[in-house]
Amino acid sequence: MMEMLGFILLFGMPGGPEWLIIILFVIIFFGAKKIPELARGLGKGIREFKDATKGVKDEIEEGIKSTEKEVKKATED
Repeated sequence: MMEMLGFILLFGMPGGPEWLIIILFVIIFFGAKKIPELARGLGKGIREFKDATKGVKDEIEEGIKSTEKEVKKATED
């Protein structure tokens, strides 16, 4: 775990020049016409991930509420 943290701290997030190189690489590798398609695909993927995490969160909250109701009923009896 500490090795991973050290790796992240050593290299960190890309700065300005690194982002420029990444963007140029994407433009050269995929071409300017493909970038909107890639962005749409990325957006759809992010949206699906958010929907899935929201669904899991809702299920957990629902389970907690039902458990609380059961505990309350058991303590009232």
